[in-house]
Parts: sequence; C-alpha cells; structure tokens
Amino acid sequence: MEFVGRTDSLALLAAARERARAGHPQRVLVEGPAGIGKTALVRRFLRDDTHVLYGAGEEAESELAFGVLEQLLGRDGTGDGAGSGSRVGTGIGIGAGGRRWADAHAAGAALLEALDEAQGAGGAPDSDDRATRGPDTPNTSALDAPSTPAPDAPGTSAPDTPIALVLDDAQWADHLSLQALTFAVRRLRADRVLVLVVVRDAEDPRLAEGLRRLFTADDAVRVRLDGLGPAELAELGGGMGVRGLTAQAAARLHAHTAGNPLHVKALLEQEGAGLLEALGEREVTPPAPKSFTALVLAKLAACSPAADALVCATAVLGMHCTPADAWEVAGADLLDEERRAADVLTALEEAVHTGLLTEAPGDPVIRFPHPLVHAAVYHQLGPSRRAALHLSAARTVRDQAHRLRHRALAAAGPDPELAAELASLGRKFAAEGAWANAAGQLTAAARLGPEPAVYEQYTLEAVECALLAGDVPDMGEVAQRIAQFTPGGWRSYLLGRLSLYDLDRAEALLTDAWHRCDPAAEPVLGARIAGQFAALHGSMSHGAEMAEWADLAIRLAPDDTATDMIRVLRLNGLAMSGRAPQTLAALAPLPDPALATPAQLEELLGRGTLREWTGDLTGAVRDLGGVFGACHGRAASFRVVAATALASAEYRAGRWDDAIVHTDLALSLAADTDQPHIALYCRMLAAQVHAVRGAFAKAQAHARVARVYAAGGHVNPALWAALAEAHLARAQGRPEEVLAALGPLLALAPRGDLEEPGTVPWADLLAEAWAALGDEKRAVQALAPYEVLATQRGHRGALLVAARARGTLEAARGDTVAAERAFRSGLKHAAHVEAPFDRALLHLAYGGFLRRAGRRTRAGEQLRTARDLLVRLDAPPDLGRCERELAACGLGPAGSASEREPRTRGAALLTPQELAVARLVASGLTNRQVARELVISVKTVEYHLGRIFPKLGVDSRTRLTAALAADEPGPEPGRPEPGRPRPGRAP
Repeated sequence: MEFVGRTDSLALLAAARERARAGHPQRVLVEGPAGIGKTALVRRFLRDDTHVLYGAGEEAESELAFGVLEQLLGRDGTGDGAGSGSRVGTGIGIGAGGRRWADAHAAGAALLEALDEAQGAGGAPDSDDRATRGPDTPNTSALDAPSTPAPDAPGTSAPDTPIALVLDDAQWADHLSLQALTFAVRRLRADRVLVLVVVRDAEDPRLAEGLRRLFTADDAVRVRLDGLGPAELAELGGGMGVRGLTAQAAARLHAHTAGNPLHVKALLEQEGAGLLEALGEREVTPPAPKSFTALVLAKLAACSPAADALVCATAVLGMHCTPADAWEVAGADLLDEERRAADVLTALEEAVHTGLLTEAPGDPVIRFPHPLVHAAVYHQLGPSRRAALHLSAARTVRDQAHRLRHRALAAAGPDPELAAELASLGRKFAAEGAWANAAGQLTAAARLGPEPAVYEQYTLEAVECALLAGDVPDMGEVAQRIAQFTPGGWRSYLLGRLSLYDLDRAEALLTDAWHRCDPAAEPVLGARIAGQFAALHGSMSHGAEMAEWADLAIRLAPDDTATDMIRVLRLNGLAMSGRAPQTLAALAPLPDPALATPAQLEELLGRGTLREWTGDLTGAVRDLGGVFGACHGRAASFRVVAATALASAEYRAGRWDDAIVHTDLALSLAADTDQPHIALYCRMLAAQVHAVRGAFAKAQAHARVARVYAAGGHVNPALWAALAEAHLARAQGRPEEVLAALGPLLALAPRGDLEEPGTVPWADLLAEAWAALGDEKRAVQALAPYEVLATQRGHRGALLVAARARGTLEAARGDTVAAERAFRSGLKHAAHVEAPFDRALLHLAYGGFLRRAGRRTRAGEQLRTARDLLVRLDAPPDLGRCERELAACGLGPAGSASEREPRTRGAALLTPQELAVARLVASGLTNRQVARELVISVKTVEYHLGRIFPKLGVDSRTRLTAALAADEPGPEPGRPEPGRPRPGRAP
C-alpha cells in the first residue's frame, strides 16, 4: 500500500538532503515511540536514493561488539556491501565480530573511509592539481578529476548525490558502534552525507552521550513523529481494504490508538470490517490489538513447513543473513521428504509474501521487516527446537566466534568444555588487544561456568577487558557486583582498578590483591597488580615508585600486563625522579615507528617524552610524530597520550599551530570514547597554547574543565588545573591570579616529583608573580629549590627560565648587579636551548630591565630579538608588551609591516587545521593518506585544500609545496635549522 501522511516530516528531510547535496553534512534525528512509523518514514524518504548505508540495532545483539557497524560496512568491513544502486537495507554482510578494529576510534576511521569511497572521494589521489578549488567549483575542476570513478561505478555515488547513512533502532545498537558513528560524524565537514539516526527516545540512557549531544544540538534536524491524524487513518484503512471508515469512526480510532500506525494496522488486520461496527457503537469499547507475537505466529502457522523452517532458521541466525545460510540451518528443522520437495527460493517467496521476511533485488541478504517480528519468531521456538537450530547454525557459520556463540546459545546448562573454549578465544582476543570481543567471549564463558569459582574468574576477566575497551558505563554498579564475589587476588585487583579515583581505597585494595597473589605462581596477575600500582603512583606524581612498579610488571609478564603504556610509565617515572639523561642513554636502539612492535612503540613514546624533558625538541617531535602516525591500531588511551605528548613537544618547539591540531584531536578522541579523564594534561596544554595566542575565552573553557576534575583531590588533576589557570593569568598580565592558581602546588610539591626540571615548569611563574606583587621573600622561597635542582641536573632549559625569574626577582629587589648577572646567565643557556618562547620571554624580561635602567640601546637589541621571536610564534599578548617596551625606549618597530604583524601573509593566513592539511600534502601524502593521518574524511581534506589554494595564491600541489617552503622562517642567526617532520608522522 502507499505511504500515508507525514508531509511535513518529509519536507524537513528533503531540505536536509539538499543541504547535504551542497556539501554541508547533515545530522537528522528521527524519534518516536515503537510502531509510530519511523522506519516507514525513512524508507519512504529514501526510496529513490541511489546510495544508502543501513544498519539497525537489535535488542538481542546489543552486546555484540561492532555488530551495527558491520551492517553499515559490509562483510569485509570495507563498505563495499552497500554499493551504488543499493537502497535502505541492502548490501549488508555479516562481519567477523569486529575483530579488525581495536576500538571505536579505529572503527570510526574505517567508517569515514567508507563514506569517502561512497562519495567517490578516492579518485586521483596523486593528481598534482587535486582539490585546487573549493566545494562550489563546477564539475570540471580538479576536485572532479577524470580518474574519479564513474557515477554508476560500484561503491560510489553520482557527483551531486548525497550519501545517506541510516542507523535504525539506535537504542538497541551496541555501544562501540555508537561510539564509532559519533567519531565519524564529528569529522564530517564538507561531505555530501546525510546521517539519520532513528530512535524511540532521544533521552534513552542506552544511547552514547556523545551521539545524543550531536543529534540534539541546535544545528541538527529533529523529526519527532506522533500518531497519524484521523484523516490519515482513514486513508490507511482504505489502503488496507477496510472501506467505509467514516470521519467519526476514524476520530474514535485515533483516540483509541493515539494514531499509532502499528497498532492501527494490527487492529485492521485483526478485525477487518468488524472493526467498523465496534467503532460505531459508542458504548462498546473497541478491541485492543492482540499481542504482536500472536499476529506474527498466525502468519507463521499459515506457512508451509519449508517457509516456516526458513523463517525460524533466519531468526536463529539474527536479524539478517544470506538465504543459503538460512536454508542450510533450516535443514535441521525439515524432514528429508520436506526438504526434497522444496527449495530455498520458493520458501523465501512464501515468507516474503506473508510479510515475515523481506528481500530486494541485488541484496545478498534477507532480513526481518521489524525487530519485533524477529523477536516473536525467535521466542516462540521451544527449547529443543531452538537448541537444534543453534547447533545447526554452529555447523554452518564460518567465523569461530559466531560458531561458539551459537553453541553457547544451544547449551542447556553448564558446559565446562565449551566455557573453556570461549574463555580461550576471549584470552586470545585480549592478547591481540581486541578488548571488546574478548569481553564478549569471556562473559559467555562465565554463563556456562560449571561452578561459582569459574564463573567469578571469567567474569572478572571480562570486566577487565570491558574496562580496557572503554565500555563500562556504570563502574559503580560493576564494583558492587564484583564486591559480592569470593575474596581473592583478582577480585581485589579489579576493585582497585575500578577505584583509582579514590586513592586511599585503591591503594588498600591493590595492597590486598598483592598479598593474596603469589607472583611466581601467578605472574600475569602479579604483573597486572604491579601495573596498577605504577598507574596509582603516577597519578600522585611519585616518579621513583611508578618506575619501580612498572619495571616489576614488565619483568613478571612482559607480554601480558593488560596496560597499553607500562613501558611509558617506567620511563616517565625514571625521568620524574631525576634520571632522564641516564635513562635515555640506556635505551637500546629503536626501529622506525612504522616497523616497531607494540612494546617498541611504547618505548618510542617514552623516548620522545624524555627527549622533550631534556630539551631535545627536534628529536622529541620526530619520535612522537612517528609514534602518533603509527599507533592507529592501538587503544584509544594510547592514541590520546601519543597525540598529547606530540602536542606538548610541538608547543615547546614553537610549532603552535600543530600543537592546537593535536590537542584538539586528543580531546576529541577522549570524548568519543567516553574517557575525558585521560586527557586532563591535554586540557592544560590547550589552555596554555590558546592563552599565549590571546584566545582567552578558549583557554578559560579548557581551564574550567580541568578544574572540575581537580575537585576529586588527585595530585595530577589539581596540577593541570592550576597550571591551566596560571598560564592564562600570566598571558593576561594578572599576577594575583597566578598566585591564586599556583599557591596550592606548594602543598602538593612534597607529595610528588613536581619540581623536577624539564617536566612541568611552574616555580618560575610563581616566583615572578610574587616579585610583581612586591613579596620578594616568597619569590625566593618558590624559586630557590628549582634553581638548585636545575643546577644539579645541568638542565639548560630549566636554567634559562630560572635565570629569567631570578633576574626579574633581583630587579624587583633593586639589586641591578644581581639582576644583570642572572639575565646574562640566561643568555648563555639560551644559546643551547631550542624552545623559542622561553628565549623570547628571557629577551623581553631582560630588555625591560635594561630600559628601566636607562640603557635604551642595549634594551632595544634585546626587545627586537624578543619581538622577532614573538612575531614568528604569533603571540599577541607578549608581542603587545614587547611593542610597548620598544615604544617606551623611543624605538619604533623596524622592518616592513608584513614582518611586524603576525599571521598576515603566507602560511600564517591558514587556520591550524588548514596548516596541518597543507603540510601533510606538501610532504607528499595523497588526500586519502592525509585523511587517515588527521582522522578526518577525504571530503574534509578537499574542503580545506579548496580554501588553502586561494589563500596562498597557488593552483597545484607542487606550487603549494613551494609556497610553504618559501614561507618557512629560516634559522635564527647562529642557530641551526631544526628538522620538521610532517604533522602526525616522522619523516
């Protein structure tokens, strides 16, 4: 029958499609109660679309990791299953349990690539003139290079056809698929993509919070479906063959059913013309719809044995499967003569005719028209028949994980052998870092465990894997459940791991776990407890203890510590306790990050961090850029740390645009995986770089988030919040606010290695703030311990900032001789320091001192040097101070206007994101490689290039490379040119 009503909703959807067609990706939320017609609306809207990626959640499979994403991407995870010409629900294969994706971020990146391919974004990746014009350029531009696949090629859409991505019944989608979708949607910028999320209630707690925010934001389109009106119900009844539904009867039917199409259709099918009589009698209550299951079972009962067996076999296999698989499984349900007398196509045609299954030309799979139909069929199966079908399915499916799942569902009770197989596969997934799939297998093993001890052990391991996958929404509930288990090492260890935000309780539980564990007999458990002790001490900035526990974990079980960064913890702990140079020297030679093993990649991350702390910023950026480029398969927490470490090194090296790109990426990754707490240092770093750039509102926003987490009393969150606020206050010239922010650190410092030179400098900020407010005594108290340690370590960078603070302090005291001596000492150290901002602040402070001492010529020399550095960095707050000092000297700015003003020419005209794209393109990467590097879509890369080319006045990639090379500032006098690997990857 024809679709009825919903004209306003269809108009909203059509408008969104046109905006998507113009290259403005759209987010559409379709919401309404069960049976209201959400899916029907979407199908009607997309009936003429040529390319649709479709996935639907299913209540019975809500725990199947990446199950929905596999529907979207197809059997092999490439998206080829939904090629050109497919409609809603077509081209969906059954994947392999999501094992190819380490976590939601990697899966989201795969979805981005599939959307790129669907848009035909992969053409001409090496064309020199690729993406020379903006998104509004005619089709003859380089954006539509001749090598782009033709509109009717498989896997691509016509040049102006938007791609529709539909997630139906999102409330039943697995959490990891929701996270992956959120990750991908966040990164759509100039894509012809229309994303429709269909859900019963936008506030459903089963929805990922990030997805909810995206699709309820002001710029999203929300289509709220209510019941059909009386006139539409009359039209619906006529289409179903029930004539004579008067306006009065239709109004009563509307009042009785609230216009819910599912209920109305059920009643009309159930009662037919007899419904009219009931509606006409005001004293008679119209019948309620019989259970949906009864309607389905009535249809099923009318089927032949072959069609019945096919439908039931399909229900056992899931919401969708291939006809061949369903027919093979159905063999267990048919007598030999029944099977010989029927064939799969005849049985399928009958099932489709009755409305129990659907199929479409070119679609390789069959599916149920609604999850309720599937549920009704599946749950009506008796235990014996259901078990037999699952065993048949276990013999049919090819994937080991799916085979075990069917065997588990067929089990009538505890099965030690099957439980052991499931646990073995789960542990294999865990060893590969496929934490989500490991959790699923171990959970199934726990259900089949023959005795409580086995159940508890498998459950504990499953929870640990879910934690590592970032898929434990309610840690409190999990902790309460585990607390009921028999006391033991694993129980105490996992409770301690769940309690890291309660330091005292976590330490007590981990201590109990250690006492219950015999490391010699249980090295894996011992290593995991030790690893958590390392993390615990790291959160308190206890470097020596962190290194000691991490080293023990590695020695106990080098390949099974259940942490992605145990070697990083060890190296950082050694550095925090004053042994950074020795630790660097002791590291064995490491390979290129692209060739590194997981353990070597951890050591490269640690080496890059130590190089930053010791002042080798060129080496740090090279190491960390390579690690970040090679860590796409690692857990999200590892990638967040890698991106943050790279941004930190880039900030100190003066590459602030790159630092902004990588802090944004790290924060986005943390948010997309519901782990914002792992990016608090990144918050501080983002606040710092925005503050020196003069973007005070952005810096304040990051500082506020860090302050919220500091309320928990942890050392590290308190440190990051204090530094974020202090750097903002310093940039704004507010010393009293610097003191308010950093004052608490004086109490925290004795509890950890917070004063180690090169790690987290703050004593210089505090001393300068005290000096500015006239309290030289406290300034000395803040600075002196840092000066002593910097001297003991021989750390040039720390000695430079200490000399600047000492010079400022002595000048405030009125001791010009001591101030001069301190500033000159700082200049000697500056000759060996790469950090341009630290050198700029030294020259600025020295120049100001000389100006106030009446030595204007020498002051001008220092201030001009400071100004040149600040212009290169684009640091408006400090540049303004420098210009005021120069004016007070009676010296006007030297050089041309283009040399004085920051960000007015060449690459300085680009946003940080545009600059990151431009540098990667200039390094020789294709658009697709750039997209993978920055975890954005190819269309977004093309969009950025469409803006970059006119800004730089170039029309080809070759000229872009030349323009960036010409615009790159040369080395400072007497200073060698540092290497510049491309953003996100080592050269």
